[in-house]
Amino acid sequence: MKKNIVLLAALALLFPVCVLAEEPSAADGWAKIFNGKNLTGWKSNETKGGEFYVTDEGEIASKGGRAHLFYMEELKNFELKLDVYINDNGNSGVYVLSPWVDNNWPTGGFELQVNSTHSDSVKTGSLYEIIKIYESPSGPDQWFTYHIIVKDNTLTVKVNDKTLYTYVDPSSPEAAKKAAAGEKVRRYIGQTGHIALQQHDPGSKPKFKNIYLKKLP
Repeated sequence: MKKNIVLLAALALLFPVCVLAEEPSAADGWAKIFNGKNLTGWKSNETKGGEFYVTDEGEIASKGGRAHLFYMEELKNFELKLDVYINDNGNSGVYVLSPWVDNNWPTGGFELQVNSTHSDSVKTGSLYEIIKIYESPSGPDQWFTYHIIVKDNTLTVKVNDKTLYTYVDPSSPEAAKKAAAGEKVRRYIGQTGHIALQQHDPGSKPKFKNIYLKKLP
């Protein structure tokens, strides 16, 4: 028996057990917002020939030119978890707090970059135009998990359960006042908007799955 225990321990070192990440629970307030079968609840702005579709494996994939796929419920405070895949030299993004826009980039929201090896210097985890990460925490042709938390005037970004940063938007209090007074404000954390997925260009082939949302007060 002792020899068997020693043998099993040695094998465990050579072949570590693969522990699957725990699925977000409805009891904890999480809801799955992509059903793995079709794009119900989502809408593409179909800008430059890009196309989103559901694969046989139950993933959202895209191809072709530029397009963005919007989750059509407007949100303010929330947590978002999703698994993301990007090919070598591919480029994509996950937007939050984005107003719906036709025939353009979602300029009024905040983009979390998806880019391991594309020529764009800002890589996965970057908050586009605001926080620049030049070395991707995830490699190409593999899945990683984004966990994005939007609460009041803060945005926290995690990749594979590692917190990269919490960004506090210094413009939020004043921008919220201006927006309430009817003035035009480009964007601020604290506004309402959509989640959106990006198809960047013909060389980019991102995929998304296990998309969960948790609304916060």
